[in-house]
Amino acid sequence: MRILAIETSCDETAAAVIDEGRFIRSNVVASQMDLHRRYGGVFPELASRAHVEAIAPVIESAMAEAGASWESLDAVAVTKGPGLPGSLVVGVNAAKGICLARDLPLVGVNHLEGHIYAHWLESEDNAIRQALHNGDPFPLLALIVSGGHTELVLMHDHGRYQLLGHTVDDAAGEAFDKVARLLGLGYPGGPAIQRAAEAGDPQRFKFSRPRIALTMKTARADSDAYLFSFSGAKTHALRLVQEHGGEDGRSLTRKLVSDIAASFQEAVTDWLVEKTVRAAEAFNVKLVLVGGGVSANKQLREKMRAQFGAQVSFPPLFLCTDNAAMIGAAGSYAFLRGVRDELTMDVIPDLKLGEASVPERG
Repeated sequence: MRILAIETSCDETAAAVIDEGRFIRSNVVASQMDLHRRYGGVFPELASRAHVEAIAPVIESAMAEAGASWESLDAVAVTKGPGLPGSLVVGVNAAKGICLARDLPLVGVNHLEGHIYAHWLESEDNAIRQALHNGDPFPLLALIVSGGHTELVLMHDHGRYQLLGHTVDDAAGEAFDKVARLLGLGYPGGPAIQRAAEAGDPQRFKFSRPRIALTMKTARADSDAYLFSFSGAKTHALRLVQEHGGEDGRSLTRKLVSDIAASFQEAVTDWLVEKTVRAAEAFNVKLVLVGGGVSANKQLREKMRAQFGAQVSFPPLFLCTDNAAMIGAAGSYAFLRGVRDELTMDVIPDLKLGEASVPERG
């Protein structure tokens, strides 16, 4: 089984060729990081225009790198949501055009599902891969933590998900970006905070544990046990900058910036680990999968491994950020389950991955 996968949910134009849902034959990513750096975040209109310019060359490169012919493909998988509407449309329309011209099945993929299935791709962590491919890894717990998402998902089987928790305000990656901007550290914020924190004292400033006020929109029958909130930490960082006499991080000492960065990173990673541990124990999961851009954070990895040992999995760094290989893996397993989408398929910018995806049991 060979899948051509396309990913354009945000600011990465990506295409990949994946065999058997696990072998990466090519994985081409055109980054827009330099384009958006001047704005301190993704500028949606510029992102969609850049996708239009890059999509055809990226797909051609992925096919050439894989040595794949159009006739060798079994299907085309593409991210249909969640994401930026203008960005998603570019990838979906490209996939539809290929499917129409080559008479290939179309498989729409949830971007968050892609971050989960990044763990099924072959990498150096052979023990985890063996458990995922050859054993019975379910139920497993997935923490998806990125610039746009922070979600805890219980996975009962392939295609069967239960959303346990999510952020009620900023995603963790978004909070990293905003605090990095406050401290004058640049974009993207995650790597910048991590670098600054290496020289800082993580105990100098105590970030208060979030108090999550449940609303009709966020309230759940169980409790707020698995909900996240990061806006308070962002506001605390702003107050620290202001209290120390600066309008922004560029007026602070390097030591102070490092200490704020280290204290902020310590708090956020602690909260992520605590909620994950609570859910893993409550549902007696066999494995914990951590994915998304923030899963590249060194401190988060160390804390998760201290808690879960060999039962926790992280993708290789090149599969943490948005890429098409993970969409190809998710699309492959969806294809095997019989998922096919019509060429009338539309993008769904706020597509959810959770209880609505759990089919009725016969």
